[in-house]
Amino acid sequence: MDGDAAAYVLNNDQRIRTLISAAKQHAERGQRQEAQRLMRQAEMEAPNHPRVLNEAGLRKLNAGDPAGALALFEQVVAGEPDSPELLFNYASTLRRLDRVDEAAEIVDRLLLIDPSNLSALIEKGELQELQYKPRAAAMSYRAALQSVPPDFRAPAWMETKLRHAREAVDANTRALESYIGEGLAHIRARHADEPLHRFDQCVEIMLQKRGIYRQQPTFMYFPEMPTIEFYDRGLFPWIGALEAAADDIRRELLAVLAEGNETLDPYVDLAHTVMDKWRELNHSRRWGVYSLWREGKSYPEHIARCPKTVEAIEEMPRWNVPGSGPTAMFSILDAKSRIPPHTGPVNTRLVCHLPLIVPPGCGFRVGGQQREWQPGKAFVFDDSINHEAWNDGDLPRAVLICDIWSPYLSAAERELARALTVRIGEFYGTMSNSGMGV
Repeated sequence: MDGDAAAYVLNNDQRIRTLISAAKQHAERGQRQEAQRLMRQAEMEAPNHPRVLNEAGLRKLNAGDPAGALALFEQVVAGEPDSPELLFNYASTLRRLDRVDEAAEIVDRLLLIDPSNLSALIEKGELQELQYKPRAAAMSYRAALQSVPPDFRAPAWMETKLRHAREAVDANTRALESYIGEGLAHIRARHADEPLHRFDQCVEIMLQKRGIYRQQPTFMYFPEMPTIEFYDRGLFPWIGALEAAADDIRRELLAVLAEGNETLDPYVDLAHTVMDKWRELNHSRRWGVYSLWREGKSYPEHIARCPKTVEAIEEMPRWNVPGSGPTAMFSILDAKSRIPPHTGPVNTRLVCHLPLIVPPGCGFRVGGQQREWQPGKAFVFDDSINHEAWNDGDLPRAVLICDIWSPYLSAAERELARALTVRIGEFYGTMSNSGMGV
């Protein structure tokens, strides 16, 4: 084909597509006469064009003539073998004729071209159910649900299909969970005295009941650190003594709070560009703090007012990085307030909470685990993993927060990580690399 002939074919193809597209737009607006006129024009100019044949096939399908539609769709996909839309129509027609296995082959061919095609993934799941393959169907439905954009508004007919997909996935998950539980019960029984929470989390992830959360520090990532959301108390020999001092620490805090909310500083106090999630709390005492140390700065008057608290935290391996640590403070979250999901700046430190005042309705999440604070019961978590806190109660919540070194850093690594942070701060003319805590 010479150049002039190729150009003619291309121009003619574009014209036919334009006519059909315009016809569909008029039809959607209820302008049926104009839609029919444009479609007749396309049929007259190119009766064997794949898009013209496709429209004719759809009319036959809607008129209850799937056999007649199939003959047209076979010509359609021969002319445009790589069009997901046309392949889908072909597969749907085969399904109407109960040629389920052939329809499944066409859908697989479509998904090789467009792996995230939502309609095709749903169709594949429905075909697999017709083939008595419920587990394979659940996998296809899961892929379909994962491909739905966050802001997608499904039309009513598709929402019905998506609802069925969710039900099929849930049923498959329950069946798999039961199958796993039955098969592993005898092994769990042999290890009844062992801590199995990590394995339980593994199962929840496999069942997609729990997401995978990784360390994502905003400033410095130290490689090969364990990703643990809440740490085992046995790693911290000082935690019992801290809890034993909880009543004394609470009394010192109550004496401070008795002077009014003005004794607190806003935790979020950003002067420049503020991310939307922090806008509501910025400069607000709804999340207030009374600092003993913050980002390495000491508050002598506050320290003098809380001698029992200072004594209780002296044995802790505080994260002492000039310009960034240590940090030890009382964190007060007001009633009906939330701290949005976020991550801390580094994974060389951990954060210890000693809950002091905990009204009903308070909660805390790190990664995929959620906990309630219990007054006087301390815990340690990794704040470089996504976490959030909330107080849905009617009274303020108060905890003592202290940053500590991760026990998985050697003395040499601590010294070098500290020096690295200082050098970076000096280079950029700032020493603050802190992040949000709770």
